[in-house]
Amino acid sequence: MKKIIFGLMVLCSTIFAGQVNIAVAANVSYAIDELVKEFNKTNPDTKIQVTLGSSGKFVTQIENGAPFDIFMSADMKFPQSLYEKRLAKNVPVIYAQGSLAMLSSKKLDFSKGINVIKDSSISKIAVANPKTAPYGTAAMEAIKNAGLEEATKDKFVYAESISQAVTYATTAADIGFIAKSSMYDEKMVQYKENVNWVSVDPKLYTPIDQGIVIIDHSNSLVGIISDKMKNEEIKAFYDFILGKEAKKIFEDFGYLVK
Repeated sequence: MKKIIFGLMVLCSTIFAGQVNIAVAANVSYAIDELVKEFNKTNPDTKIQVTLGSSGKFVTQIENGAPFDIFMSADMKFPQSLYEKRLAKNVPVIYAQGSLAMLSSKKLDFSKGINVIKDSSISKIAVANPKTAPYGTAAMEAIKNAGLEEATKDKFVYAESISQAVTYATTAADIGFIAKSSMYDEKMVQYKENVNWVSVDPKLYTPIDQGIVIIDHSNSLVGIISDKMKNEEIKAFYDFILGKEAKKIFEDFGYLVK
C-alpha cells in the first residue's frame, strides 16, 4: 500500500508540479495572455495552463471532477454555487466588473443606442447563450429593460460563449452583444467606436461582477497530494489577479476594477 501511495505521489509530482490549471470565462480571453505574461515576470517557473469557455459549462465540469485549480467566472453566481457545494476553498471575490457592447461589421446608426437592433435592416442578433454565459444573461436583460423583447424575439442567433458571439457579430449576424473588453484586443482595431460598435447603457442591466475562487480537490487522494505541492503557486496566481498589476491590465482592456 505504501508503494502505491508513493508511486501516486511521484506521478502527481510529474503531472502537476509547476503548473496551475485555470478555467477562464471567455470574455477574459483578450486579457489573459497579458495577465499570464505579467505574472510570469515574478513567477517564471510556474506554468499557467489556461482553458477558456462559458462559466456555466465550467461549473458542470468542476462538479464532475475537472482538474482546475482556479475558476475565473464571468459572474458571481457560478463560483458561489461551487462554494455552497464545498467545491471552492474561498468565498467568491470580485476581480473585475465587465461591460456590454454592441458590435457589427456594418456601419450602423449607433446614435439610436440599443434601439438600433429593432431596425428592419437587422435580421440576426448574436447573443451568448444566457443559460451558461453571464454576458448573454446581461444582454437579454438589457433588451427586456429597453422594451425590445417582442420586436426582436425572432432575430436571435445564440453563441456558446461570449467570445463566439464576437465571431458571430462580424460574420453570421448583423449585430451582436459582446463583452466590451474584446474591443481592446489588437485584432479588433479595424472596428471603430460609434461606427461599428458602441457601449450598451449600463443602466439597462445588472452590473457584471466577475468572481474568482480556488477550487477544492480535497475529496480525492490525487487532489490532496497535488494541492500540497501546488498550494503556494495557486495562491500566488490568485493573489496576483487581485493585485495592482492585474488591475491595471484589466483597466487597459475596458474593465472596471475596485
